[in-house]
Amino acid sequence: MLGKKEFCNLISRTISRAATAALAIATVFALTVALTQSAQTQTFTVLHNFTGGGDGEWPYAGLTIDQAGNLYGTTTGAGTGGNAFKLSKKGSGWILNLLHTFSGGSDGGYPAARVIFGPDGSLYGTTEEGGEGGCEFCGTVFSLKPPATACKTALCPWTQTVLYTFTGGSDGSGPGGGDLIFDQAGNLYGTTQAGGYLGGVCSANGGCGVVFELTPSNGGWTESVVYTFTGGSDGANPYAGVIFDKAGNLYGTSFLGGNPGCFYGGCGTVFQLTPSGSGWAVNVLYSFQGGSDGGEPIGGLIFDGSGNLYGTTTLGGSDNGGSIFELTPSGGGWTFDVLYNFTGYYGSWGSLVMDAAGNLYGTAVGGGAYGTGSIFKLTRSGGSWSYTSLHDFYSPTDGGSPFCNVVFDANGNLYGTTPWQGPGGQGTAWEITP
Repeated sequence: MLGKKEFCNLISRTISRAATAALAIATVFALTVALTQSAQTQTFTVLHNFTGGGDGEWPYAGLTIDQAGNLYGTTTGAGTGGNAFKLSKKGSGWILNLLHTFSGGSDGGYPAARVIFGPDGSLYGTTEEGGEGGCEFCGTVFSLKPPATACKTALCPWTQTVLYTFTGGSDGSGPGGGDLIFDQAGNLYGTTQAGGYLGGVCSANGGCGVVFELTPSNGGWTESVVYTFTGGSDGANPYAGVIFDKAGNLYGTSFLGGNPGCFYGGCGTVFQLTPSGSGWAVNVLYSFQGGSDGGEPIGGLIFDGSGNLYGTTTLGGSDNGGSIFELTPSGGGWTFDVLYNFTGYYGSWGSLVMDAAGNLYGTAVGGGAYGTGSIFKLTRSGGSWSYTSLHDFYSPTDGGSPFCNVVFDANGNLYGTTPWQGPGGQGTAWEITP
């Protein structure tokens, strides 16, 4: 299993195709098209251009925002193990400060997921590689604690602590791009894309992955496996994280597994995990068929106020460019509907975000006016949804092929990242006002 240097072995075939296509298209446009960007870009601002120097490179994950409007994120890096960073507004610009530089060793390396705030004010996240014990591609769960007193210099690192190092066995291996999530008791939950069960179809990917829990214990953290995927009807290789409903059940997506006749290893599932006795029981809410419904979801799920679930896929749909879907509770089961079909390639890789009016926002890896992705909005109107592109990425100037979800600030502005190109050549962090 490869690490973030190649993004990840599990979906390297998808990544490489998407990345190659995006960069090739961007190059064509850069060489042959001298265009003034559309009126949409009047609301779009690049906050930081990553250069691959001290600021890092390849910010695959999205951003997290605090109450003061500061932004936090990660870069995967190439020569190093990546960074965790903070973007703060200063005057009319933004200043980037590094919180931690990963070595790729015992502290972990190549973080692919967002960092999130815990109840103690620390940041929590995962790395796909590194950790103790010599398991190069096993990964870690870590925290970053802010300094006790305000910093008086630009260089102000936070204190990093490794909460858990995966072994690559039954405990899982290589947590992917999914956010961690806390329950009300302060326990952490997440997924690994590999490890766990190693038999059958799972052997080809180094295991089919697990859902895990970390429980605070005697000043440390104890890991327990909530569920181990088998690669059958239950799914395999979850790349996104999980979310809770009000009853304490967990929900998520698996990239593979499900329908055995759907491509190599299945087209993925939407699953529910329900506490049952001393363990958890799995319930597959939907198994993708790889046709008009979509397939191979990489992004996670969100709930609306009525308990409906929303997510995205990377392929299938009416134009084979992926889809946006909704699952509605109905008669003890769930009804599946496609809300939108992408016309580009590889759909959306990030989770969706919903505003107070019930509109959905996200990013598309491909398509758009220049073929290198877009930021979109889906607006509900009666019984249907209308699609609006808020910004089409033109990779030489503002980056391309966003894999991230978006995040709102208190004023309704959207923020996110792109891992490719931009003026610095190594990705961007951006803001857009819809």
